[in-house]
Amino acid sequence: MPRIQYFVAASLDGFIATPTDDLAWLLQFDGFDGGADSYNDFMAGVGCIVMGGETYAWLMEHEPGAWPYDGTPCYVFTHHEHRAPDGADITFVRGDVQEFTDDFRQAARGRNIWVVGGGKLAAQFADAGLLDEIILSVIPVVLGEGKRLLPMNGPTPPLELAASRTLGRGIVELRYLLHAAAGTES
Repeated sequence: MPRIQYFVAASLDGFIATPTDDLAWLLQFDGFDGGADSYNDFMAGVGCIVMGGETYAWLMEHEPGAWPYDGTPCYVFTHHEHRAPDGADITFVRGDVQEFTDDFRQAARGRNIWVVGGGKLAAQFADAGLLDEIILSVIPVVLGEGKRLLPMNGPTPPLELAASRTLGRGIVELRYLLHAAAGTES
């Protein structure tokens, strides 16, 4: 069964961005051994992307005129008006993630759904019991403060470690199944 996955990188102290959304600490690791293979393997299973408006705005600011997810349907949760790049399959939505889950699954056509970027959006999926898997690359940098990895309303039950591997330059990738997905390995 397709999964809703949070594929993300975070600092050793659990932040996905600085307080000002600076990712220079992460981008210095672009091109590290194993990173491209990990991403490409992951993307091969993705049929739909879901992201928050802040992540979308960051992409548009840092990659103007380019859409990195050509051919993959994308839903953007936002309270602001945005324009989609020409040719991009983007749907802008407002509301609770549960309202759109069937749409995501239909758009994914039997493949996985990737919750991109924002920890707040991923936390909404987790709080609703919809997040199946967290694929976390732990980056060997300490930020001290910033945007949290998964700012949930409360603690989760214990997660099941499904896999781990070293990717290079001190980066470790951890795959966790959330309680609802534990035992449904596909």
